Amino acid sequence: MVQSTSDSSVDFVLAQIETMVGSEGGTLALVSLDGSTLKLTYTPGINDECPECVPTHDMVNQFLTASLGIHAPYVTNVELS
Repeated sequence: MVQSTSDSSVDFVLAQIETMVGSEGGTLALVSLDGSTLKLTYTPGINDECPECVPTHDMVNQFLTASLGIHAPYVTNVELS
């Protein structure tokens, strides 16, 4: 489970994205939330039967950016490593 922040809206988004990446064996780890910048580490899972089902870093970044835009629009910068 991804570490909680002090912001329930950001935590909601992280929980949703973590569920998505976790379904393919991936992990999402919080590095920091500093003002408008959210830093995370994403480790993709492995799915030999459906490699294209595993979200790429770009896909996860897009999902995070879109969801944060709805639920926590004050977070304007996502750094995903």
